[in-house]
Amino acid sequence: MAARGETSSAGGNDAAQDPFPSAQKMSKRPKSKQLGFQFTQQELPACKPILTPGWVITAFILVGVVFIPIGLASLLASKRVVEIVDRYDEDCIPQSFKNKTLSYIQDDKTNKTCTRSLVVPKQMKSPIYVYYQLSNFYQNHRRYVKSRSDEQLRSKDGERKTNTCEPEAFAGDKGPIVPCGLIAWSLFNDTYKFSVNDTVLDVNKNNIAWDSDRKHKFGSDVYPKNFQSGGLIGGATLDSSIPLSEQEDLIVWMRTAALPTFRKLYGKIEVDLEVNKTITVTIQNNYNTYDFGGKKHLVLSTASWIGGKNDFLGVAYLAVGGICLFLAIAFILVYVLVPRPLGDPSYLSWNRNPAGR
Repeated sequence: MAARGETSSAGGNDAAQDPFPSAQKMSKRPKSKQLGFQFTQQELPACKPILTPGWVITAFILVGVVFIPIGLASLLASKRVVEIVDRYDEDCIPQSFKNKTLSYIQDDKTNKTCTRSLVVPKQMKSPIYVYYQLSNFYQNHRRYVKSRSDEQLRSKDGERKTNTCEPEAFAGDKGPIVPCGLIAWSLFNDTYKFSVNDTVLDVNKNNIAWDSDRKHKFGSDVYPKNFQSGGLIGGATLDSSIPLSEQEDLIVWMRTAALPTFRKLYGKIEVDLEVNKTITVTIQNNYNTYDFGGKKHLVLSTASWIGGKNDFLGVAYLAVGGICLFLAIAFILVYVLVPRPLGDPSYLSWNRNPAGR
């Protein structure tokens, strides 16, 4: 009996000392020196900089010294760009239709030809980019953006994949519309012809679209079919004998804009235009922006190494650089006039106990 009691008591002590022996043996917790433990416990060696006044002032001076020259260069490049902007949607309405703009633009029998004169303010060196600019036109509207079929545009095999193109998906019994959707249906259809002193200026419309769009998004085996064949015509028509990969006006238009005021490339004039020359522009004012209060502008612009005329980039760089230099000077004055003793970095927790244990 005594032996049993002693044995039972000994077994009870062992159980009290090691209630979960199997759990300890099966533990997968990495040892402290292993990389996995150091990573999960955030004990890997790391750079922990101390932002002393010297470092802060040096950083601000460096940003200011770098940003200000970039801003000046960008601003000067933008100032060298010569740009002519002409709004023509109002002036191209005949006097008899001033109060009936919708009737004018929707009537196929009215004369849509309009002549404008533009004076070159500075010498414009080729290439001169011709843009049309539309305002109050929301190409970023969700239903408008989704109204297209990329599969149909890319391959002939996707001709009937028009489920995202309503209401411009099928032309009744004639079959699917190619290209389908509201974006293609509303293709811009104003045209421009230019001349100087009765000499015609040719507009080159080749390579105005992105190479990636021409090669990968619009198929060379896809041809327009049943396009603008309904009762309501939205915009320009397309030549059914030319594949979509070569219809660059369409490709440019199909790259939708993010803002309600946007420009799209119409073509390039590849001759220089001298100062004070008068450009005669013959416009076919076909596109209906009067229904939604939109505006139409014709833009002729040269380009620089930063692109077209845009002062914002240069002003932004100058502003950031100027603010950084101002803060650097302010910190220097504060550091000199009202100095504060710095603390001893050796008392920081990661310096006293680098391993974190």
